[in-house]
Amino acid sequence: METSSPGGVPAPVYDRIGAGYRDVRRPDPRLAALLREALGDARTVVNVGAGAGSYEPEDLAVTAVEPSQVMLDQHPGPVKVRAGAEELPFPDGSFDAAMAVMTVHHWSDLARGLAELRRVARRQVVFTWDVAHRPELWLLPEYLPEIRTMEESRFTPVSEVAALMGAHTVLPFPIPHDFTDGFQTAYWRRPERFLDPAVRAANSTFAQLPAAVVEPAMERLRADLDSGAWSRRHADLLTRESVDYGYRILIADADAPRG
Repeated sequence: METSSPGGVPAPVYDRIGAGYRDVRRPDPRLAALLREALGDARTVVNVGAGAGSYEPEDLAVTAVEPSQVMLDQHPGPVKVRAGAEELPFPDGSFDAAMAVMTVHHWSDLARGLAELRRVARRQVVFTWDVAHRPELWLLPEYLPEIRTMEESRFTPVSEVAALMGAHTVLPFPIPHDFTDGFQTAYWRRPERFLDPAVRAANSTFAQLPAAVVEPAMERLRADLDSGAWSRRHADLLTRESVDYGYRILIADADAPRG
């Protein structure tokens, strides 16, 4: 295993909440297929904000970049580099493609991080969530509006991310009802899953909210599930196969003109 750790990398949030992440955040094959298609004919890929390695194509040579040692320790890949997106330790044009999956909202300088992707790779593929999209997950208005406040402070509207990276393609990804990657919106039709502390611990929003906020909200959700109130309010969701909650795949090429 090759591992490097440049000096000055701050201890990120996932050093505190990343334990057990792989047990809940299992890559969904439908999203994996779309991300692999977006990478095109790339043979070498840098995965920035790699976490535990979700969605890294097994048929490509992948270098994982991640600032959290806790997450790197869970990553199964052979080439792992501890670094932040804003200062990638690679020469210009080192890779055919760069990928960043549900990570840009954690970067301290979004524009600089996206510029770094463009510098080190000819193609960039970013999967993120559009904070401006509606409808939003029922969890926020009904139980935890504090999550909305947190998300609005760290997510950038997809239109702005696309402009910064010069994306030529923006693909919607409606979340299937049986989505296997347990990030927050995965359980839009399985509300009982939010009652599991392990599920909440694998989501950065839940993990950063105080228990005094989360636990009463979960008790209200439990009561609504027991009484059937949740099912009555959301009967329309129970027959849906997928819902577009604003998740998008953005694709850009370094040699394409920027608008």
